[in-house]
Amino acid sequence: MEIRSKNYSVIYDQTSHQITFDGSLRLNGSGEYALISELLNKVAQQEPQQIVLDLTQLNFLNSSGISILSRFVINVRKRQNIQMMIIGAKKNPWQSKSLKNLQRLMPSLQLELH
Repeated sequence: MEIRSKNYSVIYDQTSHQITFDGSLRLNGSGEYALISELLNKVAQQEPQQIVLDLTQLNFLNSSGISILSRFVINVRKRQNIQMMIIGAKKNPWQSKSLKNLQRLMPSLQLELH
């Protein structure tokens, strides 16, 4: 499954259960994030043993996007049999603070900032 536009891409690898975000997400509200939210929810419904979000190439994510990720983390937390890892990049200043907040929503979430 993948979603592509000229500014961003979201690609799900069904073999590794990794969701890779790339580019810059500046969509307006949850309506414009619906396709991404749908993809994330489909992954959670499959209940893989582990889900990896790779955000290392995501340069920008606005507050609507952070809300979508927060809802996804809460959804995964409710399914207690899924481990979750988020990989971020220190070069993107927004990630340090925002991704640590996601860890507060799901204390078992593994967070790696490279």
